[in-house]
Amino acid sequence: MNRELIFPLACAALIAAIWAILALVFSEPDVRRALTFAAPLALVVQLVAFFIVRAMARRKNVIAGWGIGIVLRFAALLIFGLVAVPRLGLPLAPALLGLATYLFVSTLIEPFFLKT
Repeated sequence: MNRELIFPLACAALIAAIWAILALVFSEPDVRRALTFAAPLALVVQLVAFFIVRAMARRKNVIAGWGIGIVLRFAALLIFGLVAVPRLGLPLAPALLGLATYLFVSTLIEPFFLKT
């Protein structure tokens, strides 16, 4: 299988595993709802960032791709915290910490899939 197909599966599995661990630690329904809402958002943002980096790597400009990915992740975190969390009535701290954790950990596996 090629890396473009394996990365989404690995990323989804990793985010699901982190969600399961956090769901065991936090039993409050509002916190779990915040963590549950942040997980698919993190997956989508991570996949978009990965494919941007992958496209930039083909042009021999990986660092620029990573820079764009970092800006994308921070923008998603900012918009999520300022717009989505208040409108959905989610607790701010668990929602942002969940999203940041999902993004950070899934970013750590990204270099293994960027090798050409």
